[in-house]
Amino acid sequence: MTPIVTASRVLVLNSGSSSVKYQLLDMADSSRLAVGLVERIGEQTSRLVHEPLAGPGAAGGKREQTGPIADHEAALKAVAAELAADGLGLDSPELAAVGHRVVHGGTRFTRPTVVDEEVLAEIRNLIPLAPLHNPANVTGIEVARSLRADLPQVAVFDTAFHATVPEYAARYAIDAATAQKYAVRRYGFHGTSHAYVSRAAAALLGKPAADVNVIVLHLGNGASASAVRGGVCVETSMGLTPLEGLVMGTRSGDVDPAVVFHLARVGGLSVDEIDSLLNKKSGLLGLCGDNDMREVLRRAGEGDESARLAFDAYIHRLKKYIGAYTAVLGRVDAVVFTAGVGENAHQVREAAVEGLAELGLALDARANAVRSAEPRLISAEHARVAVAVIPTDEELEIAAQAYALVTR
Repeated sequence: MTPIVTASRVLVLNSGSSSVKYQLLDMADSSRLAVGLVERIGEQTSRLVHEPLAGPGAAGGKREQTGPIADHEAALKAVAAELAADGLGLDSPELAAVGHRVVHGGTRFTRPTVVDEEVLAEIRNLIPLAPLHNPANVTGIEVARSLRADLPQVAVFDTAFHATVPEYAARYAIDAATAQKYAVRRYGFHGTSHAYVSRAAAALLGKPAADVNVIVLHLGNGASASAVRGGVCVETSMGLTPLEGLVMGTRSGDVDPAVVFHLARVGGLSVDEIDSLLNKKSGLLGLCGDNDMREVLRRAGEGDESARLAFDAYIHRLKKYIGAYTAVLGRVDAVVFTAGVGENAHQVREAAVEGLAELGLALDARANAVRSAEPRLISAEHARVAVAVIPTDEELEIAAQAYALVTR
């Protein structure tokens, strides 16, 4: 018989190639006990910022240390030491699990999963689908297991929420045997954000998630859209990789695939050069030289034509997806903006909704201009479709999924 878990804390780890973001949450009341970041791992100028939010350490505020942190093992040991200094160490009996963000779960992992050797091996096998992310995610899991071998390590996958997308929407119209051999299909990303925000949208409307159809626009440096029918994702903009879909900070989003052939044949660019171009030198950055929407808006406001073009391209793509997903859902109850740009750039929200009155969308200008950390409606009273701003909380979503798995 599986022992009943009485502890209520979950440590959430998001391990990147040279960084570790972390939060310690108490799922008894969904409160945060500590948050922090280790960056520039492997460099002489590594930096750890730790902020205790509860307990005796909270009175002292943020603590920061700089200096070489050799690898992820050293980084997580430093994090453990900071937590222990606040009485929140990894050896605490209050810790129920460690929840790990894993970017790619392929077709196998469609829900949170307790990590064992078989699961870890399968996540490694998925590295070709997410070569920049899954290796670091694996490292984070391995190090956390070494520090606390008896504690459940739960992988929560970015792709999992989109596993419900119907086959006809998930498949690309290429040779079926080739697609199967190389696992080519739409997977989607930012799934923890889309899951959290779509449920929060239903709560904001005062309805069960099963009764609500939502278009979620996750707009950060990376950006994605999803169509969620009754709590179930039926379409999403990112595909095999996070490159497809909306115009992003440095990613192109949708392009004619023949652009790749043209750049190779006519431009003489290598595959790696084209990969770097589309992922790191495109989007807003490629169009105007800035990937920060605040700078794009400032420059556009001062009459900079390239910044105006970048903004207009960004908005045009957003409108296309709102229209397309309205058609997919048939009935839309809410369009929701979230993540850094979606939550903070009122100009983006205004421009994205402008001209869509025939789809039932209209904003209250005063409500849209308000800056707040709270979920809120910004649609006009007469609007048929609600428009909302809902701050995303991917860490809470990961913690909730991990905790639910180990306590059920």
